[in-house]
Amino acid sequence: MESVRRLVLVVEDDPVINQAVADRLQAEGYDVVRAFDGPGAVAAHAEHAPDLVLLDVMLPGYDGHEACRRIQADRPVPVLMLTARADEADVLVGLGVGADDYLTKPFRMRELVARVAALLRRVDRATELAGRKALELGDLRVDAPARRVWRGDEEVRLTPTEFDLLLCLAATPGAVVTREKLLAEVWGWAGATGTRTVDSHVKGLRAKVGADLVRTAHGVGYALEVPAFRTPYGLVEE
Repeated sequence: MESVRRLVLVVEDDPVINQAVADRLQAEGYDVVRAFDGPGAVAAHAEHAPDLVLLDVMLPGYDGHEACRRIQADRPVPVLMLTARADEADVLVGLGVGADDYLTKPFRMRELVARVAALLRRVDRATELAGRKALELGDLRVDAPARRVWRGDEEVRLTPTEFDLLLCLAATPGAVVTREKLLAEVWGWAGATGTRTVDSHVKGLRAKVGADLVRTAHGVGYALEVPAFRTPYGLVEE
């Protein structure tokens, strides 16, 4: 059976870079649609429903961060942001509006293609996890098939990567999961040793689900703590 071709939305205001990225992705077997500014990115996402978005940070109309926020509010989709800056503050802003990964300019096309493939593999693994039942840990509820999360009565909106990170930690509550295993399971980077990507996404996850939920094992990784139930009268331990 012929595999379904994936559709990638390329958003870059430099027409030379935009065309070069589109040509390389098409050569790798992807279908491509293109946009050149923030409003065009949001419109193309709504019209074409791409499997992944490559999104430059510096765009006319409104920047990539605002475009990402609007795209994720419409329909969650993996987003790889292209940026000339890679400082932690800039990365955290992107993660906060729904970016899944960053690639710093200038970049090699081979690395870009590898990042795209890794993000799409993660989406495929998440689809396989959709058969799992909902997890209930204290006042935390994770509905894997629907990819929704609640803390108490409040729904928590997570990016695709944050959801998969939470799901990976929730598979073994209380047990420390190494950064290397998280990179392999969530990002598909087997054998990788970098920690910045994991640490940055954990910060975003903590900000949304609660700082009490994810425990740091310094120098090793992270663990999901079973939260207490929240009641109108305060917290009750499970």
